[in-house]
Amino acid sequence: LAADAAHRHESPPPPGLLGLWAAPAAGRSCPSCFCFATPDTVQCRYVRLLEPPDELPRAVHNLSIVGGNLTVLRTAAFAGGWARGEPVRPLGNLTLLVLTHNHIETLEEATFAGLPSLATLDLSHNPLRSVAPGAFASCARLRTLRLNQALLAPGAPPFAELLDGALLNLSLVRLELAGNRLRQLPAPWALPPGLEELDLRNNSLRALRSERLDALAALGRVRLLLDSNPLHCDCASLRPLLLWLRNATWRAPGVRRLRCASPPQLRDRLLWRLRLLQLECLDGADWALLEPGGAEEEEMETASYVFFGIVLALIGVVFLMVLYLNRKGIKRWLSNLREACRDQMEGYHYRYEQDSDPRRASPGDL
Repeated sequence: LAADAAHRHESPPPPGLLGLWAAPAAGRSCPSCFCFATPDTVQCRYVRLLEPPDELPRAVHNLSIVGGNLTVLRTAAFAGGWARGEPVRPLGNLTLLVLTHNHIETLEEATFAGLPSLATLDLSHNPLRSVAPGAFASCARLRTLRLNQALLAPGAPPFAELLDGALLNLSLVRLELAGNRLRQLPAPWALPPGLEELDLRNNSLRALRSERLDALAALGRVRLLLDSNPLHCDCASLRPLLLWLRNATWRAPGVRRLRCASPPQLRDRLLWRLRLLQLECLDGADWALLEPGGAEEEEMETASYVFFGIVLALIGVVFLMVLYLNRKGIKRWLSNLREACRDQMEGYHYRYEQDSDPRRASPGDL
C-alpha cells in the first residue's frame, strides 16, 4: 500500500494541470511547489534562491525569478556558468527574463552570456550597486531594459557612474528608469545610441536642463515619459522643456497629463493649460508657439462645443420639418399598416376557428 501511495504521489498531473506542475527539486533547480514550469515558461516566485537554477529547459522562452536572493550574478549566470571560453548551457530561445525583487547588487562581466535571443530584461526593484561595463555584452538583441526602482541603494553611485559604458553597445529601444528619485535627466553620453523611449515617470524632476534636452535630441527621435514628477512651474524652469517641445510634442507623449507641484498657487494645475501671465514671463515673444493652453484654447474649445450644439439643433429642426411636410403621407402609411395588421389577425382568427371546429375532426381523433 505504501508503494502504491508513493506511486500515486509521483505520478504526473492531468493534462489540464500541466501549466501548474511544480518542477522537481534537483541541485539548484527550482524547489518543488514554488517553481511552475511549462515547456516554454519557467516561474520561480518568492523562493530563497542564492543562484539561478542550473537545470532550465533549453526550450524555455520566458524565465521569471521573483523574490529570491540573487545578490551577485556571475558570468553566464543563466547559462550554467562559463567554461572553456563559452557558456556551459546556453538558452538560445530565451527572449524574456524577469528578475524583480531579488536583492541583486552586482552584475559581473558577461552576466547574460549564453542568451543570444534575449529581447526584454527586467531588473526592477533591485538595489544595484555595481554593474560591470560588459555586463550586457552578449545581449545583441536586447530591446527593452527595465531598471525601475533599481537605483535606490544607499551609497550607490549615480546613474552615469553605475552604468558607465554598460549600455553603449546595446541597441535598446526602450529604457525604463521610473521611480528612482532622479533629480535631473540621465547624462546622454551614458545612454545607448538609437534609444527611442526613455521612461522617467515618478522621479524627482523639478526642472529640465536645456543642455541635457539638446543632447537627448542628438540621439535621435527620443520620447520622454515624464508623468508624476514634481515639476516647478515658473518661467525659468519650464522654458527649456517648452522650447524642446516646440513643434515636436511627440517628444513627450504625456505632456497633456503633466501637472505642476509648485509654487503653491499653481499646485496640481495642468501644465498645458497655464498662461504666460501665471508663469510671470516677461518675454512672451519667444513663447508664442509654446503656450500649450490658456484662455485662447479654452475659448476655442468652448466655441467648438457651441458650434456642435448648433449643428445638432439644425439637424433636429430639419427632421421635424420633414415630418411636418409629410404628415399626410405618414398618416396614410400608418393607416395602411394598421389595416394590414388587422387583416392578418383576422386570417389567424379564422384559421383557429376552423381548426377547433369538432365537425372537422378526423375519424382517428374520435
